[in-house]
Amino acid sequence: MGRAFQNRKESMAKTADAKTKVYSKYGREIYVVAKAGGSDPNGNLALRGLMERAKKDQVPSHVIDKALDKASGAGGEDFSPARYEGFGPGNAMVIVDCLTDNPNRTFGDVRGCFTKTKSKIGTPGSVSHMFDHCAIFAFVGQEEDAVLEALMEADVDVTDIEQEEARITVYAPHTEYAKAKQALLNAFGELDFEIDEIQFLPQNTTPLEGDDVALFEKFLGMLTDLDDVQNVFHSAELPEASE
Repeated sequence: MGRAFQNRKESMAKTADAKTKVYSKYGREIYVVAKAGGSDPNGNLALRGLMERAKKDQVPSHVIDKALDKASGAGGEDFSPARYEGFGPGNAMVIVDCLTDNPNRTFGDVRGCFTKTKSKIGTPGSVSHMFDHCAIFAFVGQEEDAVLEALMEADVDVTDIEQEEARITVYAPHTEYAKAKQALLNAFGELDFEIDEIQFLPQNTTPLEGDDVALFEKFLGMLTDLDDVQNVFHSAELPEASE
């Protein structure tokens, strides 16, 4: 049962046109995660996973170090999370996650992306109940039974485990992220995670065709061009030629 979650998330590295925009988004998220949970990645697994993703996306060390230094000091920007939901072109469900120091500005910018593409922004909770909020880990080199046993012994609430050739993908509730990751590290030592993050996965997809395909891609482009937008999750099923 392939979830194909890679196609439903517009990642920072994939959608940003310029490297500087990618660096900025990572720097902001690293700052917020380190400010909330501490700047030591050994004691903050969310930060550790984020830093590993940043390095894989070739974010320079000085960008990461600067964000950590800012998080360790007093003051700094006061970024807060903001989430917007609605229906994009073709009635595909959309969740937009932001980090902002000006919620009024961010809401106006995000709403503009909806209105300019004949889309409809909704109220909080209007579509998120149709997504599963999951912690996802993908790696190679282990057997499915051994992974499941390790997670169960650690009392992790596993949603699903998939094995495709040598690749294992673990799904768990987002609240189990740190517990699940620590259980995997304890059982198998250092793992090279291909995926290590929290995502919204749509329970059902929305096939798009015709003019809706180009309009949805325009909509995604407008959203991810906004500095405050960190990630966009959606239910759209785009034709292969359009991905």
